[in-house]
Amino acid sequence: MVITLKITSVEKNKKNDKMLSVYVDNVYSFSIPEEEYLRLNLYEKTSISEEEIEEIKKSIALRNVKSSGIKLITYKLLSEKELFLKLVAKGYDEDIVSMAIEELKSMGYINDMIYAQKFVHERIKLKPKSKKALRFELENKGIPKDIIDCVLNSIEYDEDAVIERLLRKKFGKYNLADSKIAKKAYSFLMHRGFNFEDVKRVINKIIKEEKDL
Repeated sequence: MVITLKITSVEKNKKNDKMLSVYVDNVYSFSIPEEEYLRLNLYEKTSISEEEIEEIKKSIALRNVKSSGIKLITYKLLSEKELFLKLVAKGYDEDIVSMAIEELKSMGYINDMIYAQKFVHERIKLKPKSKKALRFELENKGIPKDIIDCVLNSIEYDEDAVIERLLRKKFGKYNLADSKIAKKAYSFLMHRGFNFEDVKRVINKIIKEEKDL
């Protein structure tokens, strides 16, 4: 059975004059953008069902979540998972957030492939890490495994060359043959996800080259 309620009044919202407050049976029911009120022809209605009210509330919530999501993405590129968590943290309903994200994906606002490509490019340029560490970071950001594989397999990344560059930049003025310096170098590079044996090989290479000078 459909329960019909009476729209008793519609008032301009005191905090936002672009919003209208709708009262049903003399009780505040929901706020709606004036353009949406006109689009739905609510100005012609004197009665409304509970189902219609719920659909309107859902539509308004979806619109608000999408707007909030676009603002967040405009400020900073986010993965799908990151955006979901930020919107839920704002207090939005998870089901509405999921619907909004699907729409934003179809509109091109969210693209985990592009996100992963830019993330890896910036990491390699500004804060080089091993592929293993990059994979771990992308996984934590919710990037699907197939996208991670595709992005990491598409880049030419000589980890030995990266290790050597980092060593020369951070420890270039020190003697890596000194066990204390070497220990710090191992710690620094392994913290960035590089394999112990790879680090050892490059350190020995640098030590040998310096001895041969």
